[in-house]
Amino acid sequence: MSKLAHLTKGPSISTRAAIRIRSVATTATSTASLHKSNGDISSVFPSLSGTASPPLPPRFADLKNRLIRSHESDVRDGWRRLLVALQQQKQEIKTLGSTIVPEINFWDLNDVAQRTRFRDGLHKRGVAVVRGVVPEREALDWKELLQRYIRTNPSTRGFPPANPAVYELYWSPSQILARAHPNILRVQKFLMSHWRATPSSSRSQGNDNNNAAPLVSTSHPVAYADRLRIRQPGDSSFALGPHIDGGSVERWEEDGYGLGGVYDPIFHGDWECYDPWETTSRLPVKSDLYNGAGACSMYSMFQGWLAMSEMGAGEGHLMVCPMVKEAMAYLLLRPFFTPQRDITAGLAAFLEPENWTLEHPTSSALQGAVPASGQELSAAMHPHLGLEDTMVHLPRVRPGDYVAWHCDICAPAIHAVDSVHTGASDSSVLYIPACPLTEANAQYLARQRETFAEGTPAPDFPSGEGESRYRGRLTPEYVMGNISREAQQAMGLAPYDSQGPGVPERERAVLDRANEVLGFKGGVEAKVVF
Repeated sequence: MSKLAHLTKGPSISTRAAIRIRSVATTATSTASLHKSNGDISSVFPSLSGTASPPLPPRFADLKNRLIRSHESDVRDGWRRLLVALQQQKQEIKTLGSTIVPEINFWDLNDVAQRTRFRDGLHKRGVAVVRGVVPEREALDWKELLQRYIRTNPSTRGFPPANPAVYELYWSPSQILARAHPNILRVQKFLMSHWRATPSSSRSQGNDNNNAAPLVSTSHPVAYADRLRIRQPGDSSFALGPHIDGGSVERWEEDGYGLGGVYDPIFHGDWECYDPWETTSRLPVKSDLYNGAGACSMYSMFQGWLAMSEMGAGEGHLMVCPMVKEAMAYLLLRPFFTPQRDITAGLAAFLEPENWTLEHPTSSALQGAVPASGQELSAAMHPHLGLEDTMVHLPRVRPGDYVAWHCDICAPAIHAVDSVHTGASDSSVLYIPACPLTEANAQYLARQRETFAEGTPAPDFPSGEGESRYRGRLTPEYVMGNISREAQQAMGLAPYDSQGPGVPERERAVLDRANEVLGFKGGVEAKVVF
């Protein structure tokens, strides 16, 4: 029997009391009452639910016209350069296959030569594998503990309902222990260190202080409660094709990603100048304007998961399109162009740059984007991406390996899951993204902390009573008594020490602001009480 087995015995460790903070606090306006509809992961993607998507309203045609107004000629020229660049990228990906994905061993994170090689690959491809982040036996123990937790609580929901692969669980012992693991926290900091912050303008920072230090810390990861997957051999129900997490139409909308001007270079036809690794412009972004089920409203620099099983190609493994810049530019510009000749003229002629012109009149279409849903992609809607060749499997992974992909590959770029799991054993992962500390993320963390105490689904996910009555559920009291201070901070349960040794001057302001948002006005002496 696993040494963790005792964690699933007996009732929940705590009552369902909401968190209170000692001393009067300045807290974020709570949206915990804005519950999302009950559901599962099929609520997020129309292809899983079988729901037909209606045409977008005419206001989206007006939006498209505004985005490229006065830049039409530059956008047209940029589109042609992009199609040439895509053709070159497709050939390289087809040739290299899974070897195109950079890898590094966890024990090499301090090796300068290994870090440099890894950095160059990550910046170009936006996806990576970090080997051996958690000992293999420990990762397998977490899976065993999860399976026991599910058996102990047979009302656990998932998708597909009859034979779940993705479970609506957020507060199981395995998930809490993984999010708190020091190696997970370290690899999150390592990965997020590859982002760049520039002095913030009033537009990107959301205030009038030009050239202020951006309110972001990549050395203080924030825990985001997400689901898990245990997919059995032979499953074909969880056939999630190329898609984008974390919103859809928001990438074009002025009050979505437009708030920071994240993609302005692309909409001006200068896509080569778009910097996928610049973080300041993303701080004011609103990626969930429609309260969509599963739409990620926390800013994650990387989506990621920790493997709890061995997986290879065809065994329920992840597939990605490793073009962090070109794929995003194409996704955003595709709605502005239309072919003159259809595909009956032959695929090569159909894809020729000369066959594509700016729409006139402009339609409301944003191919594959549906409000309140994740964006999906297909060869029919996005033909120049060559998804049949550019969606490649990650290298084979083992339990304890961590996989991460840039938010322009998860939200918003392109990944998928094998349509059929043809392996001999389960394909199991814990979804654990890498999220920096920002003011907006602290606001989300305050809401998530309430759901943690209550045992209900995290704020971004379909609502319901969740695990509130589950036996063996871990709670904030357990974390406060058994888990490191750094992990407590990541979960919003302990204040940050902005004046502590080694804290960069540029990060002190965001630590102080996060303490205010989380209710820790007493600084490092503030306490969480239940």
